[in-house]
Amino acid sequence: MDSLQDLLSQRAPKEPDEIIAIKRYIDEQFRAPASVGIRGDSLVITVGSASLANALRLRLPALRIAANTQKRLVFRIGG
Repeated sequence: MDSLQDLLSQRAPKEPDEIIAIKRYIDEQFRAPASVGIRGDSLVITVGSASLANALRLRLPALRIAANTQKRLVFRIGG
């Protein structure tokens, strides 16, 4: 019988399509890294600067279309 640690180390977690699409959009448009997480009915997008967060807020409709989601998008600034 395999141990729990062995089973978990072999499992490759798959990110939801929404997260992949948002990361790809930010990378293609701004060449900047971003982390995206799901919290309840919201997608939390963490970027490195306030100017990038503001630029993404201005492109909210395009970002929603790219991610094919109606979830609330929350922007955070982190390092």
